Amino acid sequence: MADLTRAPVARLSRRGSETAPLREFLMFVVGGELFGIELTGIKEILSPPPITPVPRSTREVLGVCSVRGLLVTVLCLRRKLRLLETTTGRRSRILLTTSASGETVGLLVDEVRQVVRLQASEIEPAASTLGSDASEHVVGVARPPGSFVVLLDLRSILPS
Repeated sequence: MADLTRAPVARLSRRGSETAPLREFLMFVVGGELFGIELTGIKEILSPPPITPVPRSTREVLGVCSVRGLLVTVLCLRRKLRLLETTTGRRSRILLTTSASGETVGLLVDEVRQVVRLQASEIEPAASTLGSDASEHVVGVARPPGSFVVLLDLRSILPS
């Protein structure tokens, strides 16, 4: 009988932790690794349109493209994160986002996977000693069931 009276209390405490604010992250693949960016920063996901190279641009800039009449600068996330370069595949996508200056910017990724909802307690802060050149862009890591995701800071990736 004592176990029956304790069960509702245990259920209530679990419910309280479930109501903690959830953050939604878009999961995608770059260079064979799984990354995530907070979904609130992504405006749209596109199949890559033709991209026109821009002479004398930085290494990360693939070029520009037109999206419904709007000129969009496209950054290669592979280059930004200093990963091994490959050609664009049929699953490649461009994530449209807005920079701090209000410019629409596209991020080329290898493949978009899914949206994952995470509680703050499920996100481990990034250590400054991740041992990679990309560590300046990493805000944390998460371990949804069956995977390991590196969470990126969109503001540090985009040009200012």
